[in-house]
Amino acid sequence: MPVPRTVEWVPDVPGRLAPGHVRMIDQTRLPAELAFIDTADVRAIWAAIRSLQVRGAPAIGIAAAMGVAAAAQAAADDDPAAVVAAANRAAEYLAGARPTAVNLFWALDRMKSLAARSRGLSAPALKETLAREAMAVRDEDAAMCRRIGELGAALLRDGDTVLTHCNAGGLATAEFGTALAPIYVAAGQGKKIRVFADETRPLLQGARLTSWELMQAGIDVTLICDGAAAQVMKEGRVNAVLVGADRIAANGDAANKIGTYGVALLAGAHGIPFYVLAPTSTMDPRTPDGSGIVIEERGAEEVTCGFGRRTAPEGVRVYAPAFDVTPHALIAAIVCEKGVLRPDYGRAIAEVTRKSAAPAACR
Repeated sequence: MPVPRTVEWVPDVPGRLAPGHVRMIDQTRLPAELAFIDTADVRAIWAAIRSLQVRGAPAIGIAAAMGVAAAAQAAADDDPAAVVAAANRAAEYLAGARPTAVNLFWALDRMKSLAARSRGLSAPALKETLAREAMAVRDEDAAMCRRIGELGAALLRDGDTVLTHCNAGGLATAEFGTALAPIYVAAGQGKKIRVFADETRPLLQGARLTSWELMQAGIDVTLICDGAAAQVMKEGRVNAVLVGADRIAANGDAANKIGTYGVALLAGAHGIPFYVLAPTSTMDPRTPDGSGIVIEERGAEEVTCGFGRRTAPEGVRVYAPAFDVTPHALIAAIVCEKGVLRPDYGRAIAEVTRKSAAPAACR
């Protein structure tokens, strides 16, 4: 595994899943320090999601599912209805942490649905069931990421150089990642793959996280500033672009970290295939196109005082969207655990989300 598990459920008692707590890598401390957050407090989990201590659409969904399981433990052991109520309150609360990543709402809906169906259990059994379901969300995501890696690796040739934006590796998922998964699988197949990692301003997820993660895995990675992407493409150094997604609309429009749309335009201008890699849980067939995707706006201080140092004049107006939407026409393929999707994306997405066991629910 390239990095330690980003989000994990830790039982407090041997032989039982509940009671337990959530353990998350604090990604705001990387790359200087590998530190963990251990908590069963739903408020701390909300804050970890909001502050990007845990980030990446799949990892957010996993943390939220585990947050519901953790919150349910506070209910009395003689009152199953109180357990259900606690799970529902936690789900409603966690839904307010971030608006764009559909996995968050999918995971919360899954936990609420299970709680409703399990009302007939005793309170201790219900708590155990919720913890087991949260672990299943994690395990299923890990399996999906491995399959995405296998399918995506077939798109890469020995000697290829990939450009990626933000972080869609093991730190953003249960394990292995989405956009980085094909790189790991291809390397395991003996292919020599090089990577250019955009730094990804303003919070430097590419510099802090992707480059760290790839170096941990022994992958040949070169960090570039965001503005250098056009130049390395012009020089013929890039064979493919691999990015993740936080939400994919029914027509294939894909929301990802701010700057992704610009990279897609550059790739198109240079004749380089631009691939989006994400599980079906990231697909949102209820949103017809990208114009319906809610784009989170972050605080001005992330731009003007990034990492505690002022880099812009006080009082300057700031517009800080966290994501942008790449139109489906710029995407060469969408790789999910069900296969490599090609246009017509509307038809392909409808097909795989119908077949998927995971409902593509959204807020």
